[in-house]
Amino acid sequence: MFAIHDRGTDAYDRALGALAHRGDADLERVEPAVREILRAVKERGDDAVLDLTERFEQRRPSAVALPDAVWRAEAAKAPAEVREALGAAAERIRRYHLHQREPGFVYEEDGVRLGQRVRPVKAAGVYAPGGKARYPSSVLMTAVPASVAGVPRIVLATPRPTPEVLAAAEIAGVTEVIDAGGAQAIGALAYGTRTVRRVDKIVGPGNIYVACAKRLVFGIVDIDGIAGPSEILVVADDEASPEVVAADLLSQAEHDEDAYALLVTLSRAQAEAVQAALERQLADLPRRAVAEASVRDNAACFVVGDLEEAARVADALAAEHLSLQVREPEALLEHVGAAGAAFLGDHTPEAAGDYAAGPSHVLPTGGAARFTSPLGVYDFVVRTSLIRYQPEAIARQADLLESLARLEGLEAHARAVSIRRPKG
Repeated sequence: MFAIHDRGTDAYDRALGALAHRGDADLERVEPAVREILRAVKERGDDAVLDLTERFEQRRPSAVALPDAVWRAEAAKAPAEVREALGAAAERIRRYHLHQREPGFVYEEDGVRLGQRVRPVKAAGVYAPGGKARYPSSVLMTAVPASVAGVPRIVLATPRPTPEVLAAAEIAGVTEVIDAGGAQAIGALAYGTRTVRRVDKIVGPGNIYVACAKRLVFGIVDIDGIAGPSEILVVADDEASPEVVAADLLSQAEHDEDAYALLVTLSRAQAEAVQAALERQLADLPRRAVAEASVRDNAACFVVGDLEEAARVADALAAEHLSLQVREPEALLEHVGAAGAAFLGDHTPEAAGDYAAGPSHVLPTGGAARFTSPLGVYDFVVRTSLIRYQPEAIARQADLLESLARLEGLEAHARAVSIRRPKG
């Protein structure tokens, strides 16, 4: 079902090395096509978006941007129990993200007032996939942090939005909806069209075309990152339940055939027990074909022998989701520097993080947790440094500033200081 690699073997080192570079996405393969799509949207706006939607999705929407009354009426069609569940999840997500708000600061030092102003961006685009599955939860996990940050204009881009997705948008604070997906949706958000005003930031996961488009428009707008396939790494000691471990692995494997379900155990016996549990649970899984392909092609288990090596492997893989099903998960986490989200203990399913625990489930994938963070309020703000000198302060620092300017050969810099020296 999946390969089991024992510590100390060449296969163990090779598999770990390969997985540590799993984030090297082949964006170059689709880049020419994505550049063509973005160029068309930049030049022809709405017409290009509609033409490309017809080409790729075999449908032609009546408009790119949905009228406010239309999408809100569709949102109202979501069943009451769905709206209630989405509302409960949104409230938990909102409460968590309130803790991330930054007030900025100001202080004075020797006649110099220094500080930092924090303001929300004026407009954010949130992308929600609409291919193999629908994810109202992704709308909540992107739009709620933007709303908490105070972003006044939040634009959802998603193809063929359902009442459930639109209900999530309304609950989360989305202000506009465009019926478009793929690279053409990213182009519309980045460049703007006749009916879609450009945004300042684009966030949210998508397929390889969406990822490539986000990378290409970065610099015109900001982006949250380049998302790859979903992944989970479970570290299980011998007391962990094989059935629970298998369930968590499958919760990610069912997302996509390219998803990674990775396991670290202390013993081969535990690895084999989890493998047997996987086979049993796959038998009646509705998305069996997807999960089975993911496990067959991408799953792997590392038998490490001790928790010290388990921490080293977990840190090297820097997984999107890290589940620590060990006796003392907090102690083990202290030795793991990189992970998107850590799920601590046997009673913490990764699925809770996907829906209603509180933190955004938009997380770094492919090892990017080494250098980037989960989506949060901080992604939707800009910071401005504040500097104000009093006359006596510039007089005190003039010699220092002028000497540094002249050290770099920038005489105009030095003169801009000296002209402010007190006269007489």
